[in-house]
Amino acid sequence: MSHSYFNIPGGHPPQTDLLTGRAVFTEAYAVIPKGVMQDIVTSCFPFWEKTRAWILARPLSGFAETFSQYVMEVEAGGGSDKPETDARAQAALFVVGGEIALTIAGKAHQLTAGGFAYIPAGTKWTLKNTSQQPARFHWIRKAYEAVEGLPAPEPLVANENDIKPNEMPGTDGKWATTRFLDPADMRYDFHVNIVTFQPGAVIPFAETHVMEHGLYVLEGKAVYRLNKDWVEVEAGDFMWLRAFCPQACYAGGPSPFRYLLYKDVNRHPSLTRF
Repeated sequence: MSHSYFNIPGGHPPQTDLLTGRAVFTEAYAVIPKGVMQDIVTSCFPFWEKTRAWILARPLSGFAETFSQYVMEVEAGGGSDKPETDARAQAALFVVGGEIALTIAGKAHQLTAGGFAYIPAGTKWTLKNTSQQPARFHWIRKAYEAVEGLPAPEPLVANENDIKPNEMPGTDGKWATTRFLDPADMRYDFHVNIVTFQPGAVIPFAETHVMEHGLYVLEGKAVYRLNKDWVEVEAGDFMWLRAFCPQACYAGGPSPFRYLLYKDVNRHPSLTRF
C-alpha cells in the first residue's frame, strides 16, 4: 500500500493575506499549523550544507519536554558529515519526500519516502542528498537515558511499507499503529510510531498519561481534543502535548488520518530533574 506524506512547501505569504491562523500555545499543549511554517521561521545548523530546518519542538524549562523535533530540507548535493554535535543525543529519522543516502557506523543505506532510521547516541553517521530533488525528513532527538544492566540499542533501518500495522483491539482495523521500534525492548527510552485512523474512527476517551507527545499529521484531517479544547488539524500540522494532557480525536475524511507520533517510554520519571 502506498502512503501520502505531507511535505512543507515553505515560501512566504503575500501582503494581501489576512492575519488569521490556527497557531496555539498553552500551558498544556501547542499547535503549530502548516500555514506558519514559512521560510522566515527556518533554522540552520553547524556542519550542514544546503540545508534548512523547521524546529517544531525543543526542551522548555517548566514544560518537561524530553525531545526536539525538526523537519529537515536538504537540497541536491547537500547534507552533513557531522550532523550531530551532542554525543548524548540519539536520533530517529523519518523520510517524507525525496531520497537520502545515510551511513550509520560505516554502513550505507538509501532511504526514500516512508523510510525510518534509529541511530543510537554516540554513533558516527552521515547524511547526503545525492539526488537531483530536495529531500525532506523528520529528525527527532532525545538524550539517551542509560540504565545499568541494559545494553544500548543498535542501529535500525526500516520502511513503513514493510511493516504490518498493529490493530487496536475492538476497532476492526479502524485504528492501527505502525511500530518502528519493538515496544517490549527496554533498551529504547522512546518510541516513534505512525498512527492511522480510518475516516470516522475515534479515540473514544480522553487519554491522560505521563508520556508526552509530538504529533505531526502526515495525511488527512481530524478534530483533536487537547486538554479542554477541540481543535481542527490537517496534514502538515504539528501538535505538542505536555505530560498528562488529556487527548482524544474524531478522524475526518475522505482519506485516513495519519500522524507520526513521538512518546517517551520505558523509564522511571526522574526524581531530581527539577
